[in-house]
Amino acid sequence: MNIRMVFPDAPGRRKRAIALHCSGAGASQWRSLAHELGDGYELLTPEHYGCESRGPWTGEHAFSLADDAERPIELIDESDQKVHLVGHSYGGGVALYVALNRPDKIASMTLYEPSAFHLLRQMGEAGAKAFAEISAVARHLSQCVVTGDYRAGVADFVDYWSAPGAWKAMRPALQNSLIRWAPKGPLDFHALFEDPTPAKAYRVLDFPVLILRGERAPLPTRAISERLLELLPHVRLKIVAGAGHMGPLTHAPEVSQLMTQHIATAERDHLAGELIN
Repeated sequence: MNIRMVFPDAPGRRKRAIALHCSGAGASQWRSLAHELGDGYELLTPEHYGCESRGPWTGEHAFSLADDAERPIELIDESDQKVHLVGHSYGGGVALYVALNRPDKIASMTLYEPSAFHLLRQMGEAGAKAFAEISAVARHLSQCVVTGDYRAGVADFVDYWSAPGAWKAMRPALQNSLIRWAPKGPLDFHALFEDPTPAKAYRVLDFPVLILRGERAPLPTRAISERLLELLPHVRLKIVAGAGHMGPLTHAPEVSQLMTQHIATAERDHLAGELIN
């Protein structure tokens, strides 16, 4: 299922943006971004397997990023214009996979702490500590799923990405939603760890990229953000003061504004280039 967050039709042709949510979240994560983009954009927010709208993973074959990338790629192929791509955490990892598969159809990309954990394995000693840290989180969640203690697994998962005590402070309805999502979590980690993409492959992504990260970002996503700054041809970094990994939710207005500004700048630069040519 694809949830379309659009406002009443505006004069002229609207640009298409696609936003991919983090693990355990859903399309509603992007309501602030939809409001900030306004009438000039059609924001599409396809949900990953494991969300209630999409259902559980089918189990037909070994899961990979390609499976959650399938729907965003379809939406890109439907458009006769280039699209703006946005991703947070796991959604950022999927967005990178999507961009590599459709590099000529991306107008810009904005990534908030993308969980491209496979890069850590290609960073030698510099990535070893970060990879060990995130591997421990993945192992604990996987073990809890195997034993059936979903609650314990997602409680530690939430506290790692947010802050100690975040799970206890969460509304019961949201806790229950994450418990239902839990079996998908190990698949997400596996797909991110086992992505075979070599680091040098990202150099072909020759369009404007904005990397956002929280001031309190955990070590793994901080290291990945720094590595992408070295790999991507047209990239810049913006640190969101006071935010952590869940900045698109905890600091939604500020993060949405930064994303929208990047998209608008990419549009202006593209139009200026067309006029020059």
